[in-house]
Amino acid sequence: MESDLKYNLKHYAYIGDAVYELFIRSVVIDKTALQNKMHQLSTKYVCAQFQADLIIKIEKYFNEDEIGIQRRARNIKMTINKKNNPKVHSLATSFEAVIGYLYLNNKSRLDEIFDIIKKEIEI
Repeated sequence: MESDLKYNLKHYAYIGDAVYELFIRSVVIDKTALQNKMHQLSTKYVCAQFQADLIIKIEKYFNEDEIGIQRRARNIKMTINKKNNPKVHSLATSFEAVIGYLYLNNKSRLDEIFDIIKKEIEI
């Protein structure tokens, strides 16, 4: 599997961060027309702590490839702010790596994961 990866895990996490935020924004715009409320909801669901909690809830739905990416991405060496919890940050990064991987390699599976997320977080 590792040799099948077109990009390194940091690249997948970078793309996954943007894709997940766009997903959240597309869900949030259906909930309110107030710009301030959209921002509040988006930042609530896109923060590292929420993503870390979310991956713990949804990892049971992952297949072997997704589990492998998530596991390896948790161990990526990254520089983080001293105020941030390294464990939370690594879990959030691993979540973003899975999302990025699916976006670039299997959009139908990404849609399935996004449907699971919608049910889990009840936006």
